[in-house]
Amino acid sequence: MKPIQVGLFGIGTVGSGTFNVLARNREEIVRRAGRDIVISMVADLDTERAERIVKGRAVVTRNADDIIGNPDIDIVIELIGGYTVARDLVLKAIRAGKHVVTANKALLATHGNEIFAAAREKGVVVAFEAAVAGGIPIIKALREGLTANRIEWIAGIINGTSNFILSEMRERGLPFGDVLREAQRLGYAEADPTFDIEGVDAAHKLTIMSAIAFGIPMQFGAAHVEGITKLTAEDIRYAEELGYRIKLLGIARRTAGGIELRVHPTLIPAKRLIANVEGVMNAVLVKGDAVGATMYYGAGAGAEPTASAVVADLVDVTRVHTADPEHRVPHLAFQPDRLANTPILPIGEVETSYYLRLRVKDQPGVLADITRVLADNNISIDAMVQKEPAEGEDQVDIIMLTHLAVEKRVDAAIARIEALPVVLSKVARIRLEELR
Repeated sequence: MKPIQVGLFGIGTVGSGTFNVLARNREEIVRRAGRDIVISMVADLDTERAERIVKGRAVVTRNADDIIGNPDIDIVIELIGGYTVARDLVLKAIRAGKHVVTANKALLATHGNEIFAAAREKGVVVAFEAAVAGGIPIIKALREGLTANRIEWIAGIINGTSNFILSEMRERGLPFGDVLREAQRLGYAEADPTFDIEGVDAAHKLTIMSAIAFGIPMQFGAAHVEGITKLTAEDIRYAEELGYRIKLLGIARRTAGGIELRVHPTLIPAKRLIANVEGVMNAVLVKGDAVGATMYYGAGAGAEPTASAVVADLVDVTRVHTADPEHRVPHLAFQPDRLANTPILPIGEVETSYYLRLRVKDQPGVLADITRVLADNNISIDAMVQKEPAEGEDQVDIIMLTHLAVEKRVDAAIARIEALPVVLSKVARIRLEELR
């Protein structure tokens, strides 16, 4: 049977990994796909580097339109990243009748609705396993493996850079800035790490998973996003003393009022498996009504882990290349005309538990004043620790863990607490999830 011809946009880290994995495991892949899959054209602005990688095994061009206009190319792989050029190229490829494989989470989270609609109109496939959690097959699990389930919630460590920083802060007691510089030196963080440390990258990935899990359109703009830049080694230490670890979590949860879609630092009980995911590794917990909680763990980035997902998508697209489009797995798991308009809850309506740290004067009546404010806002305390004052000081830290509370009530309580004359600093607030 005639080989499937593939064109590759961008042969950087993941692109070169994809090219090499496809060549190295060619025999195994042919046995799985039923026919050969060949990257026959590569478009990259750095043609000299591209030529060194492909070693004459593919045509190299600077112009991606050469691939789109080639009638022999069946599938294009988009690995250039970004929102603008990538969007234009993907839509042009779709209009040309090409199937698309992409690892671009930012593109799908922001323009996925438009891209999937265009693909349906042309009867082509857009595959994107590599866009979330690198080599972990979480998209296939959500879209196919858990089809029988009503997904209740997802909680994921889905940014390796942030997880590395938090792991190092906990293990070594170092401040955020020192660990960030170490992550950059080791190549785990970019020169501009904003998307990683501010939670944007994780929110892109969570947006994609939530759409598949709940059968809703992509709604990145509705996600609540907080990063890890304000976390202190002090809070990480106190959390540890209380039996918790702090992770940057992406959380999507179905509730009676709508869907929670949020990324933020979160206290997790140290006994949970996901709390023990360290370094640059990723993990995703998915709770289905029939299967219960399932966890997916592995490398969330890197040349060959991500290439593993790209090649898996190539095999999937090859298998359905000639199939009737009406009988393919829908892009977002649910039939396009059956997507729900369930609202995304504003963060003020989210109900969770909280870690609160206060710096207060060491004098009688302080606790009574604070607990009165919490009680006025229907917030009950689950646990509390008052640290001993340092010698010669008249101020102490108080750490509280609350039971479930609605965020807007917590916000109101914090505003009143910070106004008390006995409270000497802003209240440090971190959300807490038991993930039972």
